[in-house]
Amino acid sequence: MKVLVREKIGESGVGLLRDAGLDVEVGTDWPDGELERRIGEFDGILIRSGTKLNAELIERAERLKIVGRAGVGVDNVDVDAATKRGVVVANAPQSNVITAAEHTMAMLLALARNVPQAHLALTSGRWERSSFSGVELYEKTLGVLGFGRIGQLVAQRALGFGMHVVAFDAYVAGERFRESGVERAATRDELYSRADFITLHLPVTPETENYLDAAAFAKMKEGVRIINVARGELVVDDALREALDTGRVAGAALDVFRDEPVTDHALFAYPNVVVTPHLGASTAEATDRAGYQAAEQVVAALTGGVVTSAVNVPAIAPEDLEVLGPFLSLARNLGRIGVALAEGTSVDALEIEYLGRIATRDTRLLTVQVLKGALAGHVEEEVNDVNAPAIAQERGIQISETSTAQARDFTDLVRVTVVSGGARTRVVGTTLGRRHRPHLLEAWGSRFNVQLEPHLAVFRYVDQPGMIGRVGSIFGQAGINISAAAVGRRPDADHLGGVATMLVTTDSPVPQDVVDRIVASDGFEAGRTVSL
Repeated sequence: MKVLVREKIGESGVGLLRDAGLDVEVGTDWPDGELERRIGEFDGILIRSGTKLNAELIERAERLKIVGRAGVGVDNVDVDAATKRGVVVANAPQSNVITAAEHTMAMLLALARNVPQAHLALTSGRWERSSFSGVELYEKTLGVLGFGRIGQLVAQRALGFGMHVVAFDAYVAGERFRESGVERAATRDELYSRADFITLHLPVTPETENYLDAAAFAKMKEGVRIINVARGELVVDDALREALDTGRVAGAALDVFRDEPVTDHALFAYPNVVVTPHLGASTAEATDRAGYQAAEQVVAALTGGVVTSAVNVPAIAPEDLEVLGPFLSLARNLGRIGVALAEGTSVDALEIEYLGRIATRDTRLLTVQVLKGALAGHVEEEVNDVNAPAIAQERGIQISETSTAQARDFTDLVRVTVVSGGARTRVVGTTLGRRHRPHLLEAWGSRFNVQLEPHLAVFRYVDQPGMIGRVGSIFGQAGINISAAAVGRRPDADHLGGVATMLVTTDSPVPQDVVDRIVASDGFEAGRTVSL
């Protein structure tokens, strides 16, 4: 087996490949065109971010079985083209978590003790000891927004400094907070009101972009300090500037920015803002670790081992795809809708039931789709068919799967129950018709039958005349076109005055403020907006 190391990685990674008996060629100094000419010679290739493996290159790689990416992302690899050719693409998703957590602590300490400002003054010939008095971390409260791998590592280190740690993440089981000695905030607002320091460890999604805006800063303690070593898009820069100007925020430490690279930013002029040029993953150890972990995946793929960090998987058997294929998107959508409707403060467990002919197949692929729907956009890394179970496990989310060969009223059913503390939220769906359109059959304890579309809103309310009209009127005022609607009562509420659920599908996303307006009116109990 021949392996090409196309870019520079640590010697430990190259050594691991050779120790496994692989024929390793280091092509870090290849001239332009050499990769195109020779890629067909190799069974494996190890790259970083500088090599672009597009569909044309992968088509030439007749022997290629594995691409190892020494880093977190795989944007420089055409994963779809690799999958079609049966080529496994694997990355090193945990290579920089320690480095990112340590840089967060470095920024936290620098911010608390004014280290960069004092250094600059002293090296400029000024002894200004009294100007740089700081604050202790001991017995201060650190608020952690996002309690994934990096957030948990930061919390561990902060506890070592004697800090109180409170975290908010609705996609981590409550037991994981208790195991970590970290208090779970029921809401973001609770964290804002208590934290002396706030650190961000979130992905950028439509739900988290501009996470810290003017409204969020207004809810924080006077004199809070902000640390962002995650993504620049999480913070509204103008809102942070205003909070700094008013003193609501006493200081900020920023490693990331909306547009990078950047050397001229309005926040750079603030004496109480510490900045670094996206150094969260920049250590020799992280670079070496990324190369070693990627090499491990290459060795596993070429020597019969288990590839644990693949971002793609070979296609499932045709006979299984024929039965399960139409249910893949349904399972993913049920996972997303289920967590959106869940009314607890955490996701402790997912219970998945398969009924009918699909229950006679290996349904693990469908379970993975449920996990992808439940977790995607709510965790630090991109969720895929390979890593979804591992991400759920590290967040303490219990997964149970049951199968029953018969389904009442329908040929096949998929039920997903989200367990959040003492609350249980169940959604049920199936596919109908020759084109296997996904339909939602149950939500919030009410039954109906409506075809799922990309955008929907769900409302729970007291069953009384005029409720559908009120929703339609407010949607119309907001310029939102309703494509379909369905209403269901709870089985034990078959009369007026009981509780009903309304599901509305729309041509465009439903803004949260529109949902809030409806829920604030008389008779409505709850509402959610979901884009699939």
